[in-house]
Amino acid sequence: MFETERLLLLRPDEVTAGAAADYVTRNREFLAPYEPQRPENYYTPCGQSDLLRRQSEDWHEKRACRLYLSPKERPELIIGYINLSNIVMGAFCSCFMGYQLDRDYVNRGLMTEAVQRVVRFAFDELGLHRIEGNIMPRNRASIRVVEKCGFYNEGLARKYLRINGVWEDHIHFVRRNESME
Repeated sequence: MFETERLLLLRPDEVTAGAAADYVTRNREFLAPYEPQRPENYYTPCGQSDLLRRQSEDWHEKRACRLYLSPKERPELIIGYINLSNIVMGAFCSCFMGYQLDRDYVNRGLMTEAVQRVVRFAFDELGLHRIEGNIMPRNRASIRVVEKCGFYNEGLARKYLRINGVWEDHIHFVRRNESME
């Protein structure tokens, strides 16, 4: 478990399938414009249990690190996550970062707080040199988060990801661990 001023950041093995299913179900409509299309099982405790198990395996194999967000005053409530995926070491030392937040908790600076903590974890504990994130140009809130956290724009990737059934352009943002350079 990691902490920020207002949040707990929980590893997949610290989260219940019921809490994860509650989060994705509560936010299904809100997040649909920003996510791939999901099978119905994704929104169930059984589907989330399978995901949590795979995420725990990825964590232990250092392939990916998902951290679920909970308010300190309500640790049983999942309100989002940050994912470091496709972790590659060696000469690359890089990963991709993605995140999402509960509709009832946006515009409070919580995601900025969480991203800042995860960047420190990625650089100081995982030893990564680059964190890359791709954000749709219309997602102004996510763009503000990465800009506040020191990421810079490396360009536009046209038709980069299929989101909600449509191939969407994404802006490619990067944060480098300059202490390694």
